[in-house]
Amino acid sequence: MEPSDNGSEFIAVGLAAYGIEADEIELAVIGAAHQTFWPPILELLELDTSQAPSEPAPDLSQAPPSR
Repeated sequence: MEPSDNGSEFIAVGLAAYGIEADEIELAVIGAAHQTFWPPILELLELDTSQAPSEPAPDLSQAPPSR
């Protein structure tokens, strides 16, 4: 299934799942936010992090070392 650039169906189904009713203005604002944030989210999901070095044993009680 190809991803869609049109979030209107996704937004409507998501709101209906939570029982939220939205008017035209609210749907327009939600749609604008979707158009703003969804493309960068897709870019992040496609980002290849396989070459990034992993931290073998992080000590979460300490601050990260300065670089």
